[in-house]
Amino acid sequence: QLQASGGGLVQAGGSLRLSCAASGSIFSINHMGWYRQAPGKQRELVADQTSGGSTNYADSVKGRFTISRDNTKNTVYLQMNSLKPEDTAVYYCAAQIITYSGYTVDYWGQGTQVTVSS
Repeated sequence: QLQASGGGLVQAGGSLRLSCAASGSIFSINHMGWYRQAPGKQRELVADQTSGGSTNYADSVKGRFTISRDNTKNTVYLQMNSLKPEDTAVYYCAAQIITYSGYTVDYWGQGTQVTVSS
């Protein structure tokens, strides 16, 4: 239901753009966002955005990362600038989807690796 792409290896100070497209029985999507999990650490919220456009960012990425959505494509993006080695993690997209059947379901993407070298 969620297909993420755009991870990779980049040097510190560089940029990457992640994309995540939702598919299937989608009436509407509430929150769409990104989480990350570094080795030995818990999964944490990076950024999310409501259907109305309100955004929420982790303090560690404010001013460097930007989340955006294309509601016509059911896609969420994460533009990551000024990357740091501590941003290295597996990044997961997440979405709260309301189906045509009226169910509200939380979905997770498969994860995409982001590695920032120093």
